[in-house]
Order: sequence, then C-alpha cells, then structure tokens
Amino acid sequence: MHKTTKVGLIGASGYTGSELARLLAAHPHAKLEIATASGERVGQKLSSLFPSLRGVCDLELVPQNVDEIAARCDVAIIALGHGKALEIAPQLLERGVRVIDLGADFRLRDAAQYKEWYGLEHSAPDALKNAVYGLPELHRERIKTAKLVANPGCYPTSAILALAPFVAKNAVKAHSIIVNSASGVSGAGRASFGLGTHFPEHFGDFRAYNVASHRHTPEIEQGLLDAAGNPSESEKRPLVTFTAHLLPVARGILSTCYAAPMQNLSDEEAHAILSEFYASEPFVRVLPLGEMPQIKAVNGSNFCDIGTKVDARTGRIITISAEDNLLKGASGQAIQNLNIMFGHEETAGLESAGVFP
Repeated sequence: MHKTTKVGLIGASGYTGSELARLLAAHPHAKLEIATASGERVGQKLSSLFPSLRGVCDLELVPQNVDEIAARCDVAIIALGHGKALEIAPQLLERGVRVIDLGADFRLRDAAQYKEWYGLEHSAPDALKNAVYGLPELHRERIKTAKLVANPGCYPTSAILALAPFVAKNAVKAHSIIVNSASGVSGAGRASFGLGTHFPEHFGDFRAYNVASHRHTPEIEQGLLDAAGNPSESEKRPLVTFTAHLLPVARGILSTCYAAPMQNLSDEEAHAILSEFYASEPFVRVLPLGEMPQIKAVNGSNFCDIGTKVDARTGRIITISAEDNLLKGASGQAIQNLNIMFGHEETAGLESAGVFP
C-alpha cells in the first residue's frame, strides 16, 4: 500500500501551478497540502483564480513559509520564474524536504553558463552540484534517489526527446543539428503576458523570437550531450541551432528537428532507432512510419508523440515531436518525476489521453 505523498506547491497562481493542482487532485497517492502565492492572491482560493478547479481544488492560497512546508510536506514543487528557487530550494533541502523545481535555476550544471544565459550569479552551488535533470527517459535511475530534481524546460523536452535516440547511437553529426520549435502562448506564463501575446497582436500571427539567443539552447545541448555519453572530442559534442516561434494557440509545442546522418539511413532504419530507444517508455509514442505528430493529439496529456522521415534528396533526418507545453513540458513531467522519486507507478495521475479536438 502506497503512503500518500504530501505536496507543497510554491507559486500556485500561474498556469503550471493550476495544472499541478488539477493533476494532484486526481492523483491516487499524492495530495496537495499547501499552495502558496504572493501579493493580492494570498487569501484567495485556487478555484477563484481558475474556475475550472471549482469543487476540484478549493485550497486557500497562503504566503510562502518554508518551516510550515517542511512540517507538513514530503516534497515541494517550485513553480516560479528563474532566480526564485536559488534561495528557496536550499532552505527546503536543509529541512529534509525533497524539491522539484520547474524553473531554470538547477537545469544547467555549469554555473558560469547559467550566468551567461540568465544574467544571474548562481548562489546555490552545493544544491546545483546535487541536482538531477528531470527527464525520466534519460535519467530515471538518478531521479529515484534525487533530493533536488530540475524539471526540464518545455522546448528542451521536445527537442531532446526527438533527437536523443539518434545522438545516443552516434547516428548523426553532432554539429549538424537544427531545431525549430513552435509553442502556444501559455509558455510565456500567466503573469508575463505583454503586447506580443495580446490577442489582437497575436491572433493570426506567427513569429520567431530570441533568434540565436534563446535561453533553452544550452539546455538542449546539455541534454543531447548526456544522451551521447558526454564525449570529450569536440566534434562529438552536440552543437545546436535553435529557433523558437510563437503560435497563435493557447498550448502545445511542435518541434521539427534536422540532422545530417553519419551514414545514409532509410526511413525504416531511422524509425527503428526511435522505436527501439522508446520501446518501454510510458509517455513517448513513436508514431507509425509515415505519420507525423500534431499538437491536438497530445494537448491535455503527458504524452510526447514523435515521427521521423529521411529526406531522400539531402539525406537529412527530420524528426518531429509534439507535446503539451504545460504537461509533458512542465507540470505533467513534474508529477512523473514525483512518482519516480516516491516509488509510485510512474503513470499515476497521468493516464488521461489528450483532449481532442
């Protein structure tokens, strides 16, 4: 019989927070014990901020208090912007609380790289040293015993899952990788909506942003480096050109990834590489040969769908993945990590199919 895992949710008033509350409400072995917020949201019910949660999760939002979380919770999930967990996570770890951080603070193992891309000094080097990158398909065994899990970013999840099998098999040239990803506007977060995501500005539009400078670039490279076995030779260390785009939809990510093969592959051979790598994975669906993913098929679920095709004219491998940026790209993956950390069935609370249409 499973012991109920008690969860403290720090930063419950955003989109990832609301999805975490929804998923935990239906989880058979976990319970949302505390949900925190700041400012005028303190004292409000989660269900007043998110009407979809009425009668499902009516917890009152409280101010953040690490001592109270430590006294009542087994794990804290931090759903705040980058920089916020640098102070909070070490305090929770010192009090014996395991942590899943949905921000970027513990994803990049190199503190200098974190400063370069996020503009902040990393003030928690000891915690960073022990953090585990929370992509179960690559790091499941380490996640089981982790005290601090860095939940991957939404774009990196889609890109790494699409490319990792080929990189792991040394089937592609490491410096040839190009990733074009398109995301729904919920990826910007509820509190950060500006003119660019204002409905009249964005409806009917499709644009690239942060070209050649997106913060998820080094995270994608690090994830692929892990898949490659961390080779020392520079020519084998993945180098990625990544471009993010904003779709005029609420949620979902579609990533189209290109790479030159080490030697010519057929469609069947490329498909076999994917299928073998993910044969036992509960949330990665390799589509039948000739079929390609669509975000409508995964939205509302923790699935990542992947399809592949070899361009017979250029020889390039094209691999396409689709995920819900708020679920497999954030909150769903956090619950998947929680399940692994606390010995629950990995699929617990995540069995739902996508919402279609």
